[in-house]
Amino acid sequence: MVTIATKTAVITDYSSESLDESVIASKNPVVIKGLVKHWKLVDEGRQSDSSAIRYLKSYYNGRPSFACIGPPEIQGRYFYNDQRTQLNYDIKKTTIDEVLDLIEKSFAEENPTSYYIASNVIDTHFPGFRAENDIAIPRPDLGYPIEDVRASIWIGNRTTACCHYDASDNLACCAVGKRRFTLFPPDQIANLYPGPLTPTPGGQALSMVDFDNPDFEQYPNFAEAIEHGQVADLEPGDALYLPSMWWHQVESQSRFNVLINYWWSDSAKHMGPAMNVLYHALLSLRDKPEHEKQAWKHIFDYYIFGDPDRAGAHLPEEARGYLGEIDSAKARMLRAFLLNKLNR
Repeated sequence: MVTIATKTAVITDYSSESLDESVIASKNPVVIKGLVKHWKLVDEGRQSDSSAIRYLKSYYNGRPSFACIGPPEIQGRYFYNDQRTQLNYDIKKTTIDEVLDLIEKSFAEENPTSYYIASNVIDTHFPGFRAENDIAIPRPDLGYPIEDVRASIWIGNRTTACCHYDASDNLACCAVGKRRFTLFPPDQIANLYPGPLTPTPGGQALSMVDFDNPDFEQYPNFAEAIEHGQVADLEPGDALYLPSMWWHQVESQSRFNVLINYWWSDSAKHMGPAMNVLYHALLSLRDKPEHEKQAWKHIFDYYIFGDPDRAGAHLPEEARGYLGEIDSAKARMLRAFLLNKLNR
């Protein structure tokens, strides 16, 4: 079992029922104790797991959803098969109330089947639920409407979402059960030994390291990652602010667990997923001669990773084109340009 000494920073005297923008501005993980303790679902879960299940059913509209179902032998750890060619669980289209019934039935089993409904949009399946269970996410200086924040629900029994990263900022609110997040900053990617780019549970590769039984012979640099890791333990009513691109493993530690999370991005909606750039670079750059790759590193530093104004600063404004600000119109033109190039 991995032992990480560093605990994520904790705010214990938080009295507001909304998230303060200073928490987001830090761009570091922060646990806010009791941030959502006033939620009705948290209160129902304190009474009993069955009470929380009944409460969720009272808002569910019957719309189908996808459930991840793992056999007892995976012990709730959602990962790859032994050959790393497929995931070790099935995905089934079903109804949420059916999954809730199966989870409740599993309470009496010593080693039950694993059930996990991941990132289900609340408003599409639980209309009205947020009237009693919601929190405001401040968007300082962005000018984007609050509707851009995606509120999702995660439901399951004892499960482990293996270490991965997400491309959006995240406020994870523990409503029922207990959760442990094991966190690593983005610069630890090499020490976490990412798995295949496909298949993946949600688009990003999983760390190949089993945190319960790490193999330091096969993954020796994981010892370095541990030195930079953090642990965040959440009880019902607690929340974790998790900046985008941080690696995190999530352990749902109770027989019934519900998490509500909010995802958002500081970037404009017309920007495409950065993951597309990685795939295109695999196609177009990775296998170039080494001297060319080194030259392209300088070019990317100049145009992409350095000062965004530098590349066009010496040009007349009317001549800057894509070197100026990329608005929605320029984004559409760039997509059309790229599609034309890729389809040749």
